[in-house]
Amino acid sequence: MDIKKLPKSQVEFEATIACADWEKHLESAAAEASREFKIAGFRPGKAPRNLVEQKVGKGPIFNVAAEKAVKDSYINIITKEKLDVIGSPKIEVLEGEEGKDLKYKVTVAVMPEIKIKEKYVKEIKKINAEYKDKSPKVSEADLELELEKLANSRVQLVTVMREARKNDSVEVDFEVLVGGVPIENGTSKKHNLVIGRGVFIPGFEEQVIGMREGDTKEFELSFPAEYHKKDLAGKLATFKVKMNLVQERKTPELTNEFAAGLGKFKDLEDLKKNMREGMEHENEHKIKDEKRAAYLDEIIKQAESDLPEILITEEVRKMEDELEHQLSGMGMNLDQYLAQLKKTRQDLEKDWEPQAVKRVMSALILTEIARMQEIVAESTEVEAEMNKTLQYYKGVKDMEKNIDMERLYNFSKGVLENEKVFEYLEKL
Repeated sequence: MDIKKLPKSQVEFEATIACADWEKHLESAAAEASREFKIAGFRPGKAPRNLVEQKVGKGPIFNVAAEKAVKDSYINIITKEKLDVIGSPKIEVLEGEEGKDLKYKVTVAVMPEIKIKEKYVKEIKKINAEYKDKSPKVSEADLELELEKLANSRVQLVTVMREARKNDSVEVDFEVLVGGVPIENGTSKKHNLVIGRGVFIPGFEEQVIGMREGDTKEFELSFPAEYHKKDLAGKLATFKVKMNLVQERKTPELTNEFAAGLGKFKDLEDLKKNMREGMEHENEHKIKDEKRAAYLDEIIKQAESDLPEILITEEVRKMEDELEHQLSGMGMNLDQYLAQLKKTRQDLEKDWEPQAVKRVMSALILTEIARMQEIVAESTEVEAEMNKTLQYYKGVKDMEKNIDMERLYNFSKGVLENEKVFEYLEKL
């Protein structure tokens, strides 16, 4: 079999099916056609071939028979030649006529070869040296900052009958006009605002300071020259504001009582100890993830591969599915998200293509290093990993019926072998 290599990890080959081997499919093709077209005097699928040909014509039956024969032949060839094909093949019948051999040509993508320069080992050793002294330890300043965030997350709002001050939480009604005309989406009722956060255009929050509950105020401000809505950038606007509510934000003090009030801590020191451990654990994972990302970035520089388009396209689709899953958890769909970005799906796919290429290359690299270093996950390890997944979905109805066990096995094996490759790289 002469298999020709084409760009983008595609292969091309021609094959011939002997007349006697492919014409046997004519009878089954005729039977299939007779199930679709009723022929008087015969049960569906039982009419003689000559009568079926008179009813539907020889052409459709020949096409079905040829398709069946080519499919069987194609599967036999890729199995025999051990071609790791990806996606559907493009098949062209070169010669096809009843009573003669059937010749066809196939073009199909295969898993790409990847070559990694030996230099990668030296570069990985450099990365390991750079990360050797990186510590997950948490500084007192970082711990205090997290404690402050925790206290702020439990702030109490106390309604006060005084003028609004910086750091107060207020509720306002407002309307924005340009040239005496309300702007689009420029009116809001019961709008919550923390004075001093700087979320409005410059000057707005300063104008609100000093207003009491029930007060109204009108003032003018100019939109910034670099405002995101170009039609408003630099324009003078009139703001009409009514103060509905002024609330003082009381942040709890970091005391033993505060820590005990969270439910599971004896005192403030116990809370700090728990937070420090959690932050250091998070830092450990962050450092490990950064280091592993650096590995892949470096090895990609040392690797060569001619990627087929289908692998990149499939990776973009995966990224799209991942985004849709994230958005659904936020009560949004992809079309709404794209509308906010003012982009189309095609724009998104084009933006994602470089990242998709990187993800595909990363997967190929890990597989190739596993092959080079003879890294294999034992079946007992894979089964244990599978059981973890199955345990997670134990309460899901009909889980065992719906899950593809072979696919889960291969996925679990891949996860374990990737982890072993990273462990190998970390020891270099």
